[in-house]
Order: sequence, then structure tokens, then C-alpha cells
Amino acid sequence: MSGGVVPRVAASSAARTYVPDAAQDVVIADFVRVLNEAGLAAAGSRPALVAANGERYELPESMFAVLRQVAEALSSGMGVSVAPLSAMLTTQEAADYLGISRPTLVRILERGEIPMEKPGRHRFVRLQDLLDHQDRMRVERRETLEQMVADAVEDDLYAKTDGPPPRTR
Repeated sequence: MSGGVVPRVAASSAARTYVPDAAQDVVIADFVRVLNEAGLAAAGSRPALVAANGERYELPESMFAVLRQVAEALSSGMGVSVAPLSAMLTTQEAADYLGISRPTLVRILERGEIPMEKPGRHRFVRLQDLLDHQDRMRVERRETLEQMVADAVEDDLYAKTDGPPPRTR
């Protein structure tokens, strides 16, 4: 496939994962350079895709930003997955996305922390629900860390632990 990426169909029918093709790294790097230069274009001009027949399709700024981010990731050798937020993922795909084991994800699902659908024996999770869970966990971790710092300041732990550690022998 031209353009420097090799599509790999993910298990979810609407999702696709693209990985860089080593033979096309120069093409991707040039594309990133062109995108970055285009971002500095004169005010009033809009980014656009131009078809092989010369037909021009103007892009919204948000789409241009997505293309730039995808191109930069591919040029760095990273793979990129594209899926609609409504995509239904298997428990293995959802666990892989969160970077946890499938049994751990199943326990989270059974506790009701992430909504799931179970039309039969198998559980399915919406991508949007995974993103919402990640956001909640990020906020919870941040609040916990801030509370730990506040407790340490209140208990004067930073002054008590300043300097070399005490001798234990």
C-alpha cells in the first residue's frame, strides 16, 4: 500500500490499526514536514486534500490536527489505531487498550465501574466508556497524589526526611 502505512484490521469491524512501513519512512517524514509547513500558511487559507484528479476538499482545522498527529506518530515508528467512539470492543481488546490483563478488566466490568453489554456469553465494551473510565482514573489518581502531598506537608514529613537516611546498623 502506498503512503507508508500498512493497515491491519482490528477485531472490531469499524476499527483499523495502521503501522509504519519501513520502506516508506521518507515519504511519511516528508508528509509531516509538509503538514507542519502548511500549518504556518497565510491566514485565510484552509488546509485541503487534493485528489488525483485535482479536485480540492477543504478540511476543518480539527481534521488537519488529526492528520498531523497521525503522520507524526507514524513517522516516529508508532502504530495508530482509528476507531469510532461507539466501537464495541471485546474484553481482550479493551484490556489491551487499558494496558491491564483481561481478568482484571472483567473484575472491573463485574463491579460496574465500566458499562458493558453482554448479549450472550461474551462481554463487549464501548470505546467511549473506556475513555471515560481512563479520565475518571486519571482525576482520581491526581486527587489522591495531591492529598498525599498535603498530608506530608501537614505532618512535616519533608523536613523529617531531609538529609541522609538514618543508620540502621
